[in-house]
Amino acid sequence: MKKILFLFVMFPILMLSQQSVKGTFSPASNFTYAFLYKASPTTLSYLDRDKIAEDGSFNIQLDSTMTAGMYKIVYGVPQEENNFDFIYNGKEDVAFTFSLDEGLEFKESNENKLWASYTNSMEMINSTISNYYSQESSDKTAFNEIFKTLKDTQDAFEGASTGTLAATFIKANRPYIPAEYEDITTYSNHLKTSFLNIDFGNSLLQSSEFLNDRVMAYMFGMSATSTNVEYKQHVDEIVTAIGAENPAIKTALLENVWNKLIEMQNTGVANYISDTHLMILANKTGNNDLYQKLISYKNSSVGTIAQDFPITYEIDNKPVNTTLYDLSGADHYLLIFWSSTCGHCLNELPMVKNYIDTHPKNLKTIAFGIESEKENWQKTIPQFGGFIHVIGLNQWNNPIVKAYGVQSTPTYFILDKDKKFIAKPKDLEELKSALENL
Repeated sequence: MKKILFLFVMFPILMLSQQSVKGTFSPASNFTYAFLYKASPTTLSYLDRDKIAEDGSFNIQLDSTMTAGMYKIVYGVPQEENNFDFIYNGKEDVAFTFSLDEGLEFKESNENKLWASYTNSMEMINSTISNYYSQESSDKTAFNEIFKTLKDTQDAFEGASTGTLAATFIKANRPYIPAEYEDITTYSNHLKTSFLNIDFGNSLLQSSEFLNDRVMAYMFGMSATSTNVEYKQHVDEIVTAIGAENPAIKTALLENVWNKLIEMQNTGVANYISDTHLMILANKTGNNDLYQKLISYKNSSVGTIAQDFPITYEIDNKPVNTTLYDLSGADHYLLIFWSSTCGHCLNELPMVKNYIDTHPKNLKTIAFGIESEKENWQKTIPQFGGFIHVIGLNQWNNPIVKAYGVQSTPTYFILDKDKKFIAKPKDLEELKSALENL
């Protein structure tokens, strides 16, 4: 749900009960270990792991120290993508099958089977509602029958879940149910108005993916169009719905939205979230890493003037001392952050150089080496003649590396003649495409 801090807390497990978490993964050859974590509103604490057998099975024994709440199974990397939540009530085994083709199915645990059955039922009814409106129907009898089914299903599951942890999720997910016939516009407006009427302060919801899924659905799925004006409005509505309490949860949820916008390359709305909400929250919660990440992204956004830095290189064995801003004579500048100890860089930079040499542009290339020492860098740079080479010592703690928000190598930036960012290619193919279009 949030930026996860994985806490690896190792402690002896006392076998005081017979509960277990067990499952079968398929195809078995795609999996190696199952890791068990206990989820809290802001962290995941490592508990145990088991090697996945040849038949895809694993079994982790639980003990009496494992309290009821939300847990997570991580089955691959990156961890943030290859995992799923489950409910543990402290009383029953949890067993499941997980298939890359068919997904997750719980075989044991009434809590999880109840929640899964509920979500499946609601998905089918929501599909019926979508079909009804897509057909532009005005059949009020059919309308009333559909929403009576929705109400009856919700009420039945709320009753069946009484006294369970699953009840928290079922009640939180209670849908909007019209009292009388509504056309698509009226229904959509009412659905949107009620969608965030949930308890963002509930610790069980905070420990799961529920709140994040809700926020993401509201942010990116509530409008037929996706203009930046609407996105910004959604951000402000989400902030209002979360409220002034729980700043850590608000920060985590908004950071996930911010990350998604960066993935979408929507710089304008990403910086709007940062300027209007996230920087304030990062300061309030003492999250210096997030604050620095926000500043770095904003400083390297397309349309922004790049930060200046000193450059010393040689021409005809004579040192030249200048700065990025003082470089001239080109229409565009390619800035590459790389490292002489990065195997991927050593494989990719010759391809970059070959492309530049065979596709001539009025372009200068500055290769900024992220290094811990000079010796290996000095031995390596002759391979890339024609580049302006700059060394940045202290590796990831180098102030220029931080200022540009570089988190991996190689990282590419394309600047115009005024040193303004015009492109941030993610990989070699995007770089070639961007250079082709200069």
